Amino acid sequence: MKHVKLRDLDVARIGLGAMGMSHGFSDSGTDDAESIRTVHRAIDLGITLIDTAEIYGPYINEELLGRALKGHRDQVVLATKFGLVSHAGAGPWNLDSDPANIRTAVEGSLKRLGTDHIDLYYQHRVDPGTPVEETAGAVADLITEGKVRHFGLSEAGPDTIRRAHAVQPVTAVQSEYSLWTRGIEDRILPVLRKLNIGLVPFSPLGHGFLTGTVRNEADFKEGDFRRGNPRFTGENFQCNMRIADQVQTIATDADATPAQVAIAWLLAQGDDIAPIPGTKRVHRVEENTAADHLQLTSEQLDRLSSLPPAAGDTHPEAARRMLER
Repeated sequence: MKHVKLRDLDVARIGLGAMGMSHGFSDSGTDDAESIRTVHRAIDLGITLIDTAEIYGPYINEELLGRALKGHRDQVVLATKFGLVSHAGAGPWNLDSDPANIRTAVEGSLKRLGTDHIDLYYQHRVDPGTPVEETAGAVADLITEGKVRHFGLSEAGPDTIRRAHAVQPVTAVQSEYSLWTRGIEDRILPVLRKLNIGLVPFSPLGHGFLTGTVRNEADFKEGDFRRGNPRFTGENFQCNMRIADQVQTIATDADATPAQVAIAWLLAQGDDIAPIPGTKRVHRVEENTAADHLQLTSEQLDRLSSLPPAAGDTHPEAARRMLER
């Protein structure tokens, strides 16, 4: 697989998002053995960047990866995130990037992941209660101690990125970016490229919508975060189905799957981008990584870039308030 640089961090240009193995979907956590096989197959296929977070579960996704990576740790660039669990008492889903909380978080993540260092440590969401300079300084201390190698931000806005970067160079920013979520192109990407910061797009397949396999909103069961998501309900669902159908048409022309086309379009947006499509199944990681060899024509890329934006917000209101896009 081809590699790219996220600032000075070398990674294969397609990574693996591990969240869904344990968290977020109605069938998450139902087959850990298959999830571990998926991690091992990803490594066999050349994937290096594997992404998790302490909030996934919480904690159980890191524990799963810790088991999966025994004997394979030196083959991967391991990324996890802090800041959505307050260890001072408020608990999960509470913003807390205070330096003391980061210190507690990193020790827990290291233990669960079974490693002595984290390659890329992201602030999961910007904490308005803690100046980002303090957060960046705390991660800088962990880098000095060897517990962390690189600093990242997730869903941070331009001002936050600049302020954090002035204290500790930011290696990568993780943000939702795909054919149907393109808001970062005007506000975020120019800042990243000016500062030589890499981009790690999550949900490059639109939470599964762009694969063409999502056909009925009634398919989302209790526990699936897409149930009630604005893009997956009512008229928005029907509008977005038409976008997915157009991706399918181009995929047929390219002799590829819709997922491969969506990933290949992202890869064509720059050599500083490493998307992390999530899956918990071996055959899906095989399908996704095959996008590395898919060369879309300029006409196909133009057709994809001209698709209308998705209908509906990417998150419900409470989650959207945590974003700085």
